[in-house]
Amino acid sequence: METRELTCIRCPIGCHITVELENGEVKNITGNSCPRGEEYAASEVTHPVRTVTSLVNVTGGERPVVSVKTAGDVPKEKMMDVVAALKSVTVEAPVAIGDVVVKDIEGTGADVVATSNVAKK
Repeated sequence: METRELTCIRCPIGCHITVELENGEVKNITGNSCPRGEEYAASEVTHPVRTVTSLVNVTGGERPVVSVKTAGDVPKEKMMDVVAALKSVTVEAPVAIGDVVVKDIEGTGADVVATSNVAKK
């Protein structure tokens, strides 16, 4: 039996959760104070995902970059691929919050969206 200790990040409480695994399968979860903690812990030990935040270059804008994030979670093992792919992306100003900058980044199913505005020069 394998045991993993986690701190839940689904809400500000930050429960200390213990997950017991057997042959990669979750057998028991304790320490969570709500169902979201149990869902987080099960996912984190079997298929961890993350939201990726970064910057993308902008041409013709009042600022040279725009902040972006994935609109959905991406598998943790794909994070560096997503970041690397974003290094080659350039968008044309104007850019508005929520604009899709890249659809389905690296085949993750998650779009990359702008999280700030960049006006045209």
